[in-house]
Amino acid sequence: MKLLLDIVQAVLLVALAPLVRGIVSRIKARIQNRQGASVWRPYSDLRKLFAKEDLVPPTASFVFRLSPVLLFAVTVAAAAFIPVLHASALLGTMGDFILLAYLLAFGRFFLMLGAMDGGGAFGGMGASREALVSTLAEAPLLLALTAVAVVAHIATLAGIVQWTLQQDFFRLSAVHALAVAALALVAIAETGRIPVDNPTSHLELTMIHEAMVLEHSGPSLALIEWASAIKLNVMIALLIALFAPWGMATAFTAAGLAIAIAVYALKVAALAVVLAVVESSVAKLRMYMVPDFLGVACALSILAVVFTAVMR
Repeated sequence: MKLLLDIVQAVLLVALAPLVRGIVSRIKARIQNRQGASVWRPYSDLRKLFAKEDLVPPTASFVFRLSPVLLFAVTVAAAAFIPVLHASALLGTMGDFILLAYLLAFGRFFLMLGAMDGGGAFGGMGASREALVSTLAEAPLLLALTAVAVVAHIATLAGIVQWTLQQDFFRLSAVHALAVAALALVAIAETGRIPVDNPTSHLELTMIHEAMVLEHSGPSLALIEWASAIKLNVMIALLIALFAPWGMATAFTAAGLAIAIAVYALKVAALAVVLAVVESSVAKLRMYMVPDFLGVACALSILAVVFTAVMR
């Protein structure tokens, strides 16, 4: 039963990722006084892309066609490390939070390779910008996760979740406050959301993600967009699992699982509203300001690690 539930929650993170992206877009539209597209629009877009021809630039090698597949594969693998409905994960193991961080890094690496192999000027520009963002985001991501692991005295995501479930929400330490703030900033950068990147922009001087996928089409583009949606869903699930896991099923009963699903859906909806409000309230940062943005995340994560020593 436990293995089946681990598989189900990993599948849910992958299958419902486009829906989460659609919900965020719909909430943003409502905030901006627009009608907005249906929340199911991302599924329709994926279906259309999978039905189209996969065009490859004449100068591209096999790397261009392989990179979307590898990106999608490592992103799906990352989803299998996140506890969603109960304090366990399909691929949970000792030190899995480090593996999770580097799976996400591998995904960015494959996407950058494909962008540069396409031979377009915008692909190279977007890849260089993505390299900058990923380099600056990697340290605060690992430091924040390490700080939480030190406080919980365990090096697995599932173990951290189990420890947090036993704590009183109002008695969580300053380490958690600093770590959640750092991870929230990193999540924005990792998923290419405003103010670091604009996922709907097609202006040459501001594109990061969109610049890297301009040469892709058909099923390759569908895999890239699906992987991007999965990463957003994974980061949301990670924030919920580490800092607000209360409501997860503690027993494998129908009632417990139903409550866990309902509570998790409410948490995702709440974070979707927060993300939509933030993206509707701030402007995209200029590229030279992104290091300052991620520098704040790095400072917060370093403080979180320092506070773990102070608390001992």
